[in-house]
Amino acid sequence: MLLTGLPAQEINRRRTFAIISHPDAGKTTLTEKLLYHGGVIHQTGEVKGKQGTKAVTSDWMELERQKGISITSSVMTFDYDSLRVNLLDTPGHKDFSEDTYRVLMAVDSACMLIDVAKGVEERTKKLYDVCRYRQIPIFTFINKLDREGKAPLELLDEVETTLQMSCYPLTWPIGIGNRFAGIYNRLTKEVMLYDQRREAVEQVEYFKVDDPSWKDKVHPEIYAQFQEELALVEGVLPPFDVDEFLKGKISPLTWGSAKQNFGVDTFLKFFCSYAPGPQARRTKDGKEIEPTDANFTGFVFKIQANMDRRHRDRVAFLRICSGKFERGMKIKHSRHDKEIRLAYSNQFVAAERETVDEAYAGDIVGVNDTGNFAIGDSVGSLSRVTFEDIPKFAPELFARMSVRDALKRKKMQEALQHLSEEGAIQLFIDPFVGAQDPIIGAIGELQFEVLMHRMQDEYNLEVKLNRLSYTVARWPRTADGKAVDQLKGNFTIYRDMIEQPVILLDQEWDLNWAKKENPDVEFATSIARAR
Repeated sequence: MLLTGLPAQEINRRRTFAIISHPDAGKTTLTEKLLYHGGVIHQTGEVKGKQGTKAVTSDWMELERQKGISITSSVMTFDYDSLRVNLLDTPGHKDFSEDTYRVLMAVDSACMLIDVAKGVEERTKKLYDVCRYRQIPIFTFINKLDREGKAPLELLDEVETTLQMSCYPLTWPIGIGNRFAGIYNRLTKEVMLYDQRREAVEQVEYFKVDDPSWKDKVHPEIYAQFQEELALVEGVLPPFDVDEFLKGKISPLTWGSAKQNFGVDTFLKFFCSYAPGPQARRTKDGKEIEPTDANFTGFVFKIQANMDRRHRDRVAFLRICSGKFERGMKIKHSRHDKEIRLAYSNQFVAAERETVDEAYAGDIVGVNDTGNFAIGDSVGSLSRVTFEDIPKFAPELFARMSVRDALKRKKMQEALQHLSEEGAIQLFIDPFVGAQDPIIGAIGELQFEVLMHRMQDEYNLEVKLNRLSYTVARWPRTADGKAVDQLKGNFTIYRDMIEQPVILLDQEWDLNWAKKENPDVEFATSIARAR
């Protein structure tokens, strides 16, 4: 049965998207400006907190504010132009790529930021590939136009050639760097001139492109260059095709400066006009579940511990796939095959939460959890459902942890368990040592730095990391995906936290030897987080 009336209307006005980019492209700054335009905040912050300045909203962890980078994804909800927008800010650093991938499983579209000076960078390519693989429609925002950068036509060609993605410029810049004067909206034929000395929302002049009066307000060379570039763009591009965008074949592209708030409102209006609403989700048995299906369904894509340190809370972030959520409702937990009640639920602006009594397909809801949920778990209200798995990836750095105060050893073990459940680290059980001294795995060096900081800051533990020589982790599988518990060649079989066999090796040479000794075994680099 499908929902109709008000519930269907509420579902149709949901828009859920992620902002993704290479580090330092301005992702968190853009998030802050979008929240400003959405009326959620009334003063935008600085990414690197200076004394006396407001820190950005989405970077709520203390270490994020110290380093000026996003370490964990943040969820923010606001209303704009009759739509309910769920915005997810993701880490740009490669060490947190697993968190970004989980977020991309939970959204219906994405906005990719590109630095006008640096162009397409390594992480940009990888994130585009993930979006293409999942067939997520992608907006592109060329950022930092108030700084010197590449020529617009050169950058447009680089994006299309490198990413093999056709871009459709909805706006075009009028100058770059110190001579940046504004942008041109190709759809409305409107010129927007900005005063760089003030934020764009406070100072903007609008002209029709054929109005001669705006010509005298910009430098003659900039005006001539703009006219030349625009003639080339208009001469080769057909009208904007929304269906091609929704199929992931073209990416609508806009220009601006998130820091100076140039072009952000224009992007937001384009987003509200063209971004897709909640999409049908495929289950593991191949069934398509429509967002208006009366059966409330969803899956957990993120776990966050200690958002409220006073209460040592644990929040499971649930992407609603279909139906209507009501606080206190009973749902069927697919992995545990049991019924539980969702008694405490919230929606978020980063760490700030507000109790939510009802939500709809497309929304992100934070559910207070005592350990029932794991990343990848699926839930349903009327019938059991299992959505596609969310993989975890093979770590490349390994260590064991010790605590100075032996009486706090149990507390340290509990802290590691909490952090592994939220995906911040991975734990592996040595068959000769047991669960009391697990091996810690991380994808990158920064994850270990974050781990050490959180053990001190959130758990008040003085700990030491003892590095191990392993650099490779693989999950042995048969061709049809079944776990392999024994290998030829005297390899030790460890266990991950869901009891799956895994081998830890010193180097690639050891992995090649394992493959040679076990030709019928596949050594997987990723594995599903929930069963």
